[in-house]
Amino acid sequence: MGRVAGDNIAGGNSRFRGILGTTFTKIFNLHVGRTGLSAWEAEAAGFDAAAVDITHISRSHYFPGKERMHIRLIADRESQRILGGAITGREGVAGRINTLAAALWGGLTVEDLTQLDLGYAPPFAPVWDGLIIAANVMKRKL
Repeated sequence: MGRVAGDNIAGGNSRFRGILGTTFTKIFNLHVGRTGLSAWEAEAAGFDAAAVDITHISRSHYFPGKERMHIRLIADRESQRILGGAITGREGVAGRINTLAAALWGGLTVEDLTQLDLGYAPPFAPVWDGLIIAANVMKRKL
């Protein structure tokens, strides 16, 4: 908001578009992140929200050091727009939360998320990223 105010004071024409509440933290060895609305918040805001939960891995299954992560995805049944999500795990949480935040900011639908072209490299991510798998599970649910 300060940047928008500063731009406008300097003669610009910026507007504040709001926030998603994107955040992540580390509690001992557990990384926790979220963005957008929770299922409860979405319902309270009038959405017909659907939620899916999956467990996936942070790296390719054959690569040493892979960790399990829990991914929750929230979407609106009517518009099929992504509304929010949360991820917990021992690695790879922050980047995936930021990817999900960008999807929210861009107004992506569940179908859009299933088609994302995300990077693959065994030390960093499996061929099928957990976000894409969660979106495919959500697609079947909707």
